[in-house]
Amino acid sequence: MEDLMTAVKGILVESSAKFAQDLTESSAKFAQDLKLMQEAWDKQNKELKKQIGGMGNNNGAFAQEFFFNAIFYGDRKLFGQEFDDAMTEVRKYFKKGGAKSEFDIILFNGKSICIVEVKYKADTDDARNLPEKEKSFRAVFPEHADKKLYLALASMSFDKHVENECKKQGLAMIKQVGDTIEIYDEHIKVF
Repeated sequence: MEDLMTAVKGILVESSAKFAQDLTESSAKFAQDLKLMQEAWDKQNKELKKQIGGMGNNNGAFAQEFFFNAIFYGDRKLFGQEFDDAMTEVRKYFKKGGAKSEFDIILFNGKSICIVEVKYKADTDDARNLPEKEKSFRAVFPEHADKKLYLALASMSFDKHVENECKKQGLAMIKQVGDTIEIYDEHIKVF
């Protein structure tokens, strides 16, 4: 009987060792497979983010071109003023003081300037942050310091919260309506 118990004990120890070894190998294989799956997921996620970012950039470029053409080549009167000169996609660096800024559309008429920030879908932060463009514009374009400055937010889509923030900040709103634009400027202020 003792021989039988010793044999069973030996079989159990051997089986336990084999089970532990198989479990260790399976765990290592599982960890390796999990790592490969995570790497594949990360790669797909990165590619998806790149594609979505590209779509966003395309939407932004479309909106910018739409509003530039509608404003400059269409009825150029904004806030009762006609603008006869325009720049789009402006990146300006001013060596003195290290100032730099970007502007979607800048309109000029000799006495006034209008900066138009273009968004495909505007949000309240866009309206809230737009007045900061006045300071950066004056820093990089000191030759226009004496001109009246107006700010406008152009977007393919506005909601009531964005409209209310534009009114609060004194910004004009330029909205897409069909294949044209509508300008809301009754609350505009001079910066």
